[in-house]
Amino acid sequence: MNCPNLNSRRPRRKPHPLPQVVLTCLRHERLIALFLIFATIFLTSCTNTVETPAANATVKDDLSKIHAAMRKIEPFFKPMGKPEGYDWLGSHNEPGQTFDEYVAGDPTKPTKQRNKIYVLPLGTFTSQQKKVIDITAGYLEAFYGLPVKMMAAKAIKRPLSVKDSRRTKYSKVEQVRTGYLMEDVLKPILPGDAAALIAFTNEDLFPDETMNYVFGQASLEERVGVWSLYRLGDHASYDVFLRRTLKIAAHETGHMFSMRHCIKYECVMSGTNYLGETDRRPIDACPECSAKIWWLTGAEPAARYKKLAEFCRNNGLAHEADEFTRKAAAVR
Repeated sequence: MNCPNLNSRRPRRKPHPLPQVVLTCLRHERLIALFLIFATIFLTSCTNTVETPAANATVKDDLSKIHAAMRKIEPFFKPMGKPEGYDWLGSHNEPGQTFDEYVAGDPTKPTKQRNKIYVLPLGTFTSQQKKVIDITAGYLEAFYGLPVKMMAAKAIKRPLSVKDSRRTKYSKVEQVRTGYLMEDVLKPILPGDAAALIAFTNEDLFPDETMNYVFGQASLEERVGVWSLYRLGDHASYDVFLRRTLKIAAHETGHMFSMRHCIKYECVMSGTNYLGETDRRPIDACPECSAKIWWLTGAEPAARYKKLAEFCRNNGLAHEADEFTRKAAAVR
C-alpha cells in the first residue's frame, strides 16, 4: 500500500486529520531511519576502536622488522658511485625508489588469486640456452618465493609488420619490438592465476627508434615482460652467460612487481646499458629492493637467503652461495 504525498494541500479547505495508514507508514519510516543511523554508528565505532588499531599495529610492526633487516644487510652492498663512460645513469636521470616510496605507491604485487610466475620460451634455443632457462626459472622461484610454471614453447609468427621489426645499419640481424611481444603475444595468453608472465627469447630486441637494443623490457602494471638471450652469450663462458641471464630475469620480473631502477646501490635492479655494466652488478637485490621483495611476498628474510644459498650451491655459483649464507646469518 502506497503512502500519500504528505506535502500536498488543498486551498480554502481545512485539511482532514492524517488517516491511520499514513501515520503507520510514517512511524515505520522513522523507525527504519533510526535503526540505520544506530547501526552505522555501532559499526563505525567497532571498526575504529577494535579492528583498525590492531591492523595498523601489525603493519607498523612488520615494517619495523623489515627496516631492521635492511640495516643488517647494508654492509654486503656497494653504494652506487659516479657513472662510468657509457653507464646507464650517465645518460638516464632517474629518481630511484626507496622501500617506503614503493609501499606508499600501491604497487602491482601477487595476490591469493594471482600467485604464480609463468615462464614462456618464445622461439627456438640451443641446448645450452634451454639449460640456462631451466636454471633461471628455479632462481626466480627462490628469489621471489613464488611457484614458477614453465609454459609450452611458442613460436613468433612471421612475417612481422614494419613497425614490429627492423634491421639496423649496425647489424643485419632482424630485431623484434618489445611492445609487440608484450601487447600482442603475452597479454592475450596471460593466465588468470599469474602474478607475472615472463618470456625468454633468442631474438634481438628493441623498444623504439631511440635505442639500438635492450636486454629486456617489462610492464610496471600489466604483469608481462620479455628478455633476450641474444647478446648475453657474447664472448662469455657458460658461468658468465648464466649469471647474466639470472640478473636480467630477476631485474625484469622486479619491474613487473612495480619495482623501479635502483640508484642507491650496485643492485640487480640497477639499470645497465651494456654487458660490462651488467657484469658489475650482483645477482641479488640491495637492502631497499630486498625489502620490497620481503614485503610483497611475505617472505622471511633468513629463510629466503637460505633457499637462495642452496640454489646457488647446487648450480655451481659458489661465491654467491657463500654471500647468501652470510646474509642469512646476519638477519637471524
